[in-house]
Amino acid sequence: MTKDAVVPRGIRLNNPGNIKESPGDKTQWQGERATDDDPVFEEFVSPEAGIRALARILVGYQRRHGLNTVTGIITRWAPGCENDTGSYITHVASRLGVAPDQAIDLTKAETMAGLVEAIIRHENGQQPYAREVIMAGVGMGLGSA
Repeated sequence: MTKDAVVPRGIRLNNPGNIKESPGDKTQWQGERATDDDPVFEEFVSPEAGIRALARILVGYQRRHGLNTVTGIITRWAPGCENDTGSYITHVASRLGVAPDQAIDLTKAETMAGLVEAIIRHENGQQPYAREVIMAGVGMGLGSA
């Protein structure tokens, strides 16, 4: 078994949120790899770049779609057609220490970092990044770095 076989895809691709490539979408993320080796998921040059993209999407959910609860955010992030959304919501809310329908403010770096860490853990079965890596990516995603 190769080393890559035991490292989750999201971690290998520096895409710990498992952001999918949208068919026909020509979005070039800041920090996206020049090569496109994975047919389904985005690939980034560093974990911070992948975390930045995750944070940008999540803050967009709040700003553009008015989603400010774990239930609202995760229902959009991980739709039931692909995920056990109910257990995902329960896991993330528990990690954040909030009720699933409690309002959260993703413009606050600590709140965003907690949400990002919970999503990474749920998507990959682990959260291998130091707090500094999380905060660097979140800072870039929120525009404070």
